[in-house]
Amino acid sequence: MVNTKVNLCGIEIDNPVIPASGTFGFGYEFAELYDINCLGTFSFKGTTKDPRFGNPTPRIAECTAGMINSVGLQNPGVERVIDEELVKLKKCFNKPVMANISGFSLDEYIYTCEKIDEQEQVGWLEVNISCPNVHGGGMSFGTSAKAAAEVTKAVKAVTKKPVIIKLTPNVTDITEIAKACESEGADGLSLINTLLGMRIDLKTKKPVIANKMGGFSGAAIKPVAVRMVYQVYEAVKIPIVGMGGASTAQDVIEFMLAGATAVEIGAANLIDPFASKNIVDSLPEVMAKYGINNLSEYIGGAH
Repeated sequence: MVNTKVNLCGIEIDNPVIPASGTFGFGYEFAELYDINCLGTFSFKGTTKDPRFGNPTPRIAECTAGMINSVGLQNPGVERVIDEELVKLKKCFNKPVMANISGFSLDEYIYTCEKIDEQEQVGWLEVNISCPNVHGGGMSFGTSAKAAAEVTKAVKAVTKKPVIIKLTPNVTDITEIAKACESEGADGLSLINTLLGMRIDLKTKKPVIANKMGGFSGAAIKPVAVRMVYQVYEAVKIPIVGMGGASTAQDVIEFMLAGATAVEIGAANLIDPFASKNIVDSLPEVMAKYGINNLSEYIGGAH
């Protein structure tokens, strides 16, 4: 019998498969299709201090082996997430959930993280300093080691639960940002968020997306993501949640060999709502094929 359990920042999860924020709603939508308790956990929709309608449409553009999105962190705001969304989730998910938090200022990160940290259902805070699809926010924190360190320090001062900082790949040296977050107390790192991408319509001669640019995700970015996870694993000593184009159990193991403790599944959920469940179901068979008995022993195995 193979063992798929891993320990993520002090919390044991049944397997390393985690649907990524923005691709799994608040969970209960997918619970109508299957029992989401089969997952290790999931990262719920990016939450901000205040409600956000999001960016103007069109927000989505298809491209070869991927997609570009510029949703713009549409969410009901942290108060309603606590009072409504988490209440619904509790009826269908009995494991700790990962809370994804975004902000447009240090004060917003502090306020939202402090509120979410108090919620019993939340196991980890995934603090997104890397959103490329919102004007003036998110990515500006993630592209500066100094700013990334400031957010990490501020959030850690008001939280007790593990804080995982989500990094952008849109930088010259991701290890510099990773080390800055680790130095200010980050419990873990998640990477990579989407690359910055763009499509232009040949008929209109204008960008397909109203926001002009957005986050490029999907299978095409996986080699970049695996490379960055590998680099960051060598630079820090804290756990890594890898993501970027993973859609199979083989992909999950590849990310883990690069150094990931757990792996988020993003765009694949938008193609097939059963994608994460299928990965969980096939993981033991793929492990057996490659002679893997204990999955946690393979973290960083390529180094």
